[in-house]
Amino acid sequence: MHGLMMDLPLTIASLIEHADRYHGDTEIVSRRIEDGTIHRTTYRDVHARARRLAAALRGLGVEATTRVGTLAWNGYRHFELYYAVSGIGAVCHTINPRLFPEQIAYIVGHADDQVVCFDLTFLPLVEKLAPHCPGVKHWVAMTDRAHMPASALPLQCFEDLIDAHPDGVEWPALDERSASSLCYTSGTTGNPKGVLYSHRSTVLHAYGACLPDALNLSARDVVLPVVPMFHVNAWGLPYSAPLVGAKLVFPGAALDGASLVELFEAEGVTTSAGVPTIWLGLLAHMKAQGLRFGALKRTVIGGSACPPAMIRTFEDDYGVQVLHAWGMTEMSPLGTVNTFKQRQLALDKTARDAIQNKQGRPIYGVDMKIVGDDGAELPRDGQAFGDLLVRGPWICASYFKGEGGDPLRDGWFPTGDVATLDADGFMQITDRSKDVIKSGGEWISSIDLENTAVAHPDVAEAAVIGVAHPKWDERPLLLVVRKPGATLGREEMLAFFEGKVAKWWLPDDVVFVDALPHTATGKLLKTKLREDYGHWKLPTA
Repeated sequence: MHGLMMDLPLTIASLIEHADRYHGDTEIVSRRIEDGTIHRTTYRDVHARARRLAAALRGLGVEATTRVGTLAWNGYRHFELYYAVSGIGAVCHTINPRLFPEQIAYIVGHADDQVVCFDLTFLPLVEKLAPHCPGVKHWVAMTDRAHMPASALPLQCFEDLIDAHPDGVEWPALDERSASSLCYTSGTTGNPKGVLYSHRSTVLHAYGACLPDALNLSARDVVLPVVPMFHVNAWGLPYSAPLVGAKLVFPGAALDGASLVELFEAEGVTTSAGVPTIWLGLLAHMKAQGLRFGALKRTVIGGSACPPAMIRTFEDDYGVQVLHAWGMTEMSPLGTVNTFKQRQLALDKTARDAIQNKQGRPIYGVDMKIVGDDGAELPRDGQAFGDLLVRGPWICASYFKGEGGDPLRDGWFPTGDVATLDADGFMQITDRSKDVIKSGGEWISSIDLENTAVAHPDVAEAAVIGVAHPKWDERPLLLVVRKPGATLGREEMLAFFEGKVAKWWLPDDVVFVDALPHTATGKLLKTKLREDYGHWKLPTA
């Protein structure tokens, strides 16, 4: 016997239709790419323009399942593309412009992009890419006629396309399981792999992200996604915000601390989201200028482990709640968010801080477990750590075009992370499986050592890698970027670890560097560090 409920598909177009109908006058604010000025529109106008843009794309030959690439910052035109492309059954393929040009050309070709829309910032990149992307039929500059650049390429003008279609489309009825968008992993080894999301998975993820114990979004929020829309769809915020009718503020290409703080204060931003490296710059600006936040209530920090010192700075110094989160491109991306349970609120600050350093609890829609080398599930006691596996309705079952074969283990997706789970469901990443340091048959967490190092007041950033040792197999090497003007030395740095980690975890040596390499999504590039320092002669060797 089936229930007697209506069977309406969960589609991406339904999100913008809802925002138009019930939150039509809510603002969408963007810093324009062309001149840095502020552009204001509404959900109602975005919906109308998205329908006209969808008609224009059809005029360019875009049909159901056609892939449309974007090389763009966070802005209203990129937001309109999210809905115009997926709304007609095509696939919105957000491309990370921070990848190497060779990787981008590979991705565009592998995705079979027929149209690529780009912000003016990326014209030089597009001109390099075009000869290597013969499958792209149209390159669309996301600007108006007055700002169209001179180029040898036959470029289309975004605003001209919209102006040529005053009526727009009616959104077609789509199967909610049809493909909606495509993101490629930022894989540090081998070619990136495509993760193909569906309308259903995207809408369910948006629902889950808005829950009170997740990102806690509502129509009373003003949301500024610092995380780029080319990084796992800005963690789903361009879908979650319309679902609840929250005001959106897009920063464009200006992601420095001063520019972000200016937007935060001018627009009354209550919620933001980004990777730790972005917040380092913003907090440094706040401190240098003696500033305070006016409206900011919480910020989501993910992409890589958030240093505990950063959490303490936001919460203790500025009164801003940190939502420590974790996820993956293959998870749409949200997996866990760190919020307290009722009884944990009564704990003392030290105990609460220890909990908050973890990546948090799975939101509904995500199940997880940890397993040992034999595949057997390990206890959820907060002590045992093993390979983290996940499953759920917005988690990847296979990669686009079957790349890499079947990634699943008995129906579970292996994340590549090593983690613990406790009885309350809190998960803590102890390392990436390829980054964990194996010393004398025991594991040392590079993340724990890095978090301890950056708590030193003279440390701007730190990384730890395993270096070969004749007796212990591997031992930790600490690489440190000092803060400007700091004179921190090796012995002082090592002494800082005493009493904070197990003695046998202490790094065997410290190397001070000017900068650390990062991936296109802001994570430490450990492969490059191992390449450069993997043969370092340890004083204990």
